Amino acid sequence: MLWGCLFLASTALAASSSVPEVGDLRIDRTEDGLYLSANLQVALPELAEDALYKGIPMYFVAEAQVTRDRWYWYDRQVAETSRYLRLSYQPLTRRWRLNISPVPFTNSGLGVVLGQTFDEYEDAMAAIQRFSRWKIADGDVMDADGVHTVHFRFRLDTSQLPRPFQIGAVGRTGWNLLVSRSQRIGAPEPAK
Repeated sequence: MLWGCLFLASTALAASSSVPEVGDLRIDRTEDGLYLSANLQVALPELAEDALYKGIPMYFVAEAQVTRDRWYWYDRQVAETSRYLRLSYQPLTRRWRLNISPVPFTNSGLGVVLGQTFDEYEDAMAAIQRFSRWKIADGDVMDADGVHTVHFRFRLDTSQLPRPFQIGAVGRTGWNLLVSRSQRIGAPEPAK
């Protein structure tokens, strides 16, 4: 009886920890802009992880949108930015490569990107899940006395996959990865 209760508790804990979510979301408002820091708690879907180990890169998109709250009409969008991530596995060297770019990746090459290599899959996934002081808006687009809302979204971009995977991914939950969170921020406190 006791073993059964412990098994059910551990199963429930494992199931709850596999739900993707934005763990810590912090918005820092300074004179020169708005900065986002976040720690995601996501696990790559099993089908995507299998494809990675076969040498097929996975693409992710992090999007941040800043809106100004208005009582008389729809909220006004004041800033929007995206960050594109490409994770690939090199079977010959058994190394993971993470590329980060402010523009979408194209077939003509990677362009100007930040690249990192990792020995372990867990290290590469930890780097994907961590955002530190990402500038999402300039200071001049923020109203000094306004209330703003930051909408953050992170997803697996299946449109970048090879065509056979795109066709197989349609309607299958094994390819779904999406986390989002919104946070309201008020006007900054006056300097003392």
